[in-house]
Amino acid sequence: MESGTHSIVIGYATWVFGWMGAHRFYFGKPISGTVYFFTLGLLGIGWIVDLFLIPDMDREAHFKYAKGPCDYNVSWLLLVFLGVFGLHRFYMKKYATGVLYLFTGGLFMFGWLYDLCTLNDQVNELNS
Repeated sequence: MESGTHSIVIGYATWVFGWMGAHRFYFGKPISGTVYFFTLGLLGIGWIVDLFLIPDMDREAHFKYAKGPCDYNVSWLLLVFLGVFGLHRFYMKKYATGVLYLFTGGLFMFGWLYDLCTLNDQVNELNS
């Protein structure tokens, strides 16, 4: 099996929190992720439908984003679990903003939210 930029396993794991749009953010769909966040996964119906759409979202992410030295999955795991401390920024060699996030709680969570919407593009830029 070819190793791509994103993991279908992580995609399904984030689908569990899909009513918050987590899997959509992960696969680079921040607009629909935000819609899911505010509508509880379009009242749960979109969330259930997405169970069957994840393989297509995964395939689309493999074509849309470039492989490279910065791993998308590591970046996402660091953002989700340690993003307020800026560890994902340190991983991407963005040391100045990493230190800023470290001392400001991810820029008072607004920076963390911004990165939730743009992390795939940031990693893609580093890998291109």
